[in-house]
Amino acid sequence: MKNRSTQRTLGSMLLAFQSFVVFFGTLVAFGMQFGDSATVWGVGFTLSVIAIVLPGILGRPGGYLIGWLFQAALLSLSIFIATLNGVGVFYIILSIIFLSLWIWAMLAGSTIDAARVAWQKANGIDPNNPDGQPEVFRIETDSEEK
Repeated sequence: MKNRSTQRTLGSMLLAFQSFVVFFGTLVAFGMQFGDSATVWGVGFTLSVIAIVLPGILGRPGGYLIGWLFQAALLSLSIFIATLNGVGVFYIILSIIFLSLWIWAMLAGSTIDAARVAWQKANGIDPNNPDGQPEVFRIETDSEEK
């Protein structure tokens, strides 16, 4: 079984949840008439789709950079919406919460990934071949004893 990056897993879970929040935020923006309906739905639906598709490219070159740009774009958009309507301050709060969670996911995930690689090296496991098991978890069968 291949070890999947914890950083990628945490980032993917966050983005999947964030896509729902962005979609429901779009519904709120549409209901409160923050702009014409075509613009609100175009921007909101596009951002929701990006949040759904983005986990597929995390871990590839530039994938995490796109994730950071996505978080910055959402924060910038929420600040812009707050200038249009005072209720938009709630969008800023949500953006700051998700940006904080993104920062945590990137830091905690990379730390856990680095600790896993260090543990594997210390226990004689090749990190590039995760099928090798340490002695502690190895189950001996009758055929191995002969």
